[in-house]
Amino acid sequence: MINPPRLRSLEDKHATLERQIASEDARPRPNEDALGRLKREKLRLKEEIERLRQRH
Repeated sequence: MINPPRLRSLEDKHATLERQIASEDARPRPNEDALGRLKREKLRLKEEIERLRQRH
């Protein structure tokens, strides 16, 4: 069964990471290590969101 509060929380975190990635990427000299960490975490969240949605 899908847990709407959990799903919403994950979607919010995913959106926050997306904004952080855009902000870091917009810098004249982005920190590639930070970008990599943020992108990996965003992907992990996306996969978890998809797993929750597929269970429904």
